[in-house]
Amino acid sequence: MSDCDHIKQSVIWKKITHYCAYQERCHQEVRQKLHQLGVYGQQADAYMACLIQENFLNEERFAIQFALGKFHSHKWGKRKIAFHLQQKQISTYLIEKALQQIDTATYIEVLKKQMQQKIMHGHAGSIAAAKQKIWSYFLQKGYEIASIEQAWNSLMHFHGET
Repeated sequence: MSDCDHIKQSVIWKKITHYCAYQERCHQEVRQKLHQLGVYGQQADAYMACLIQENFLNEERFAIQFALGKFHSHKWGKRKIAFHLQQKQISTYLIEKALQQIDTATYIEVLKKQMQQKIMHGHAGSIAAAKQKIWSYFLQKGYEIASIEQAWNSLMHFHGET
């Protein structure tokens, strides 16, 4: 009987596969869950290997799902998404691959739409003051300066502003 066959017989296997099947997980989250279940060291490594072998755990799939999910549901910028993936110990290669899944045209359109809403919801005063406040907001949401500038210039050109 292989290590995976032995592991698959355990109660912990049932719990950890349910945990992974519920939503995509990164290695760090699964390791933490195994620790909560009292599994450490080589035994945890064996569980991780089996989870990967059985396709319950896939960091590339996780990174892509995370990036697309945070962009579509929370309208996060790429810098913020990358930062949160780094916090989850995802490799730079996989972070870049995940961010490439976000369509550039859609990314700018989402940014422009959010920016338009910010502009519409009143920023009495000068355009310069509104620009500073809006740019600051989108930098905090994780958008890159070049993307913010592109969206801003597009909107200002449309409105006949400079």
